[in-house]
Amino acid sequence: RFEVDTGSVSNRPVSGTQLPDRLSTPEALGLPDTPVNRAAVTSIGTSLANADFGTNVPGRLFDRQAFVGLVTPYGTLLGGRQYTPGFELATAFDIMGLQSSLSPNQLASFPPALDMRMSNMLAYRVEEGGLSATVSAAAQEGSTSVGRFLGVGGIYKTPQFAVGAAHNTRNNESGLKSLSSTVVGGSYNLGADVLSASCTLFKDDNPAGLSALPAPYRQAFSDGLKQEGRLCHIGYRHMFGANSVSFAYNTLNDKRPSNADAASYGLAYTYVLSKRTDLNMVFTHVNNKTAGQVAVGGNGYLGGVAGSAGQGVNSLAYGLRHRF
Repeated sequence: RFEVDTGSVSNRPVSGTQLPDRLSTPEALGLPDTPVNRAAVTSIGTSLANADFGTNVPGRLFDRQAFVGLVTPYGTLLGGRQYTPGFELATAFDIMGLQSSLSPNQLASFPPALDMRMSNMLAYRVEEGGLSATVSAAAQEGSTSVGRFLGVGGIYKTPQFAVGAAHNTRNNESGLKSLSSTVVGGSYNLGADVLSASCTLFKDDNPAGLSALPAPYRQAFSDGLKQEGRLCHIGYRHMFGANSVSFAYNTLNDKRPSNADAASYGLAYTYVLSKRTDLNMVFTHVNNKTAGQVAVGGNGYLGGVAGSAGQGVNSLAYGLRHRF
């Protein structure tokens, strides 16, 4: 993967290394406001933003999927870096396929409410009629418990409708249960119109990537990065000829004490130039409530955070897409 506008293999949110206000000062993290704590919080926040937020911020050459597999009459076995079952389910029932700022996952990307890809993953897939199912497992190098990931998902699809569910769960680097995400969704095909909806329930009581921090800061950032909430999406697409217009509405119900609720809505228009090339325009408005501080980006979830908590955000994006 590389960024076509800069040539870099690394990516960076529009807001750079900025974190939400609730994670940016000693007072917000429940620490005394001293020069030492201010410097430490700034340094730790920058390190976290450089490592864990956004898509491919660390600069992996193989950030996308990279795997090998074996197809048999009894199913398919795959090994390598792959999409998680929860992410695939969310993609299937996003009206734009997670390819725009209208994606519900844009509302919960700092930190992410759903793991997108996992390395060192083994996945077993089966398809029978309209039913497809996946079971997957992954772990960090040299360990079966540190960073362990488990996922399962399935979709039943007919020409008229589709329904599905998936569950992801993983441990942090200390072997404690970390982020768990359950996704359910469905869609209905009305010919020229498609209606879709999904909902993700997520919780993380032991955030990853903090074990090396000194005790006071480890606890403070752990409390600040804990997650629990509900992320929902409803979308509608209308086709006229080969062109389309799509609408979406998303809500994030944050159940943490910070109560960083947010909602987004907007529309996308696709104008087809040929069988493989089209033009796109997407407008999205984000309504950040109380401590909500979402700033949407593109399909890489790189908007980052708004300038201040509760600030509304507008996004207008244009694109040219060619399918090889």
